[in-house]
Amino acid sequence: MDKSKQFSEFTEADWQESLTQEEFDICRKQGTEAPFSGKLLHNKSTGDYNCTCCQTILFVSENKYDSGCGWPSFDAPANEQAIRYIEDNSHGMQRTEIRCRQCDSHLGHVFNDGPKTTGERFCVNSVSLHFNNKN
Repeated sequence: MDKSKQFSEFTEADWQESLTQEEFDICRKQGTEAPFSGKLLHNKSTGDYNCTCCQTILFVSENKYDSGCGWPSFDAPANEQAIRYIEDNSHGMQRTEIRCRQCDSHLGHVFNDGPKTTGERFCVNSVSLHFNNKN
């Protein structure tokens, strides 16, 4: 893969070459990991949660909480420029998909049933995130 390309120029073949099959299926094909299976679900370390595909900081540990939904949950993104929101009416549901604004990687969904701090629950696939430990 040509490392000088901008993420917007990456082809499907470029992504397949740079990601594992599971990462490709979830991040590029809008898949979902099984609930309670993600490696970051119970992570309580201090640090940043970066996009698996482009390493953009998407979430920070201060905003992570246990929602009980089976996926890592955050009450806010690292900053509002990190996330792109897309209406998702698949599977007979009305939801809001969240994607990395930098590379368009699928992250998960956001719901309006979060804690009082923001009222939002960003429900994210662990596979979509790389944790950068700051301990």
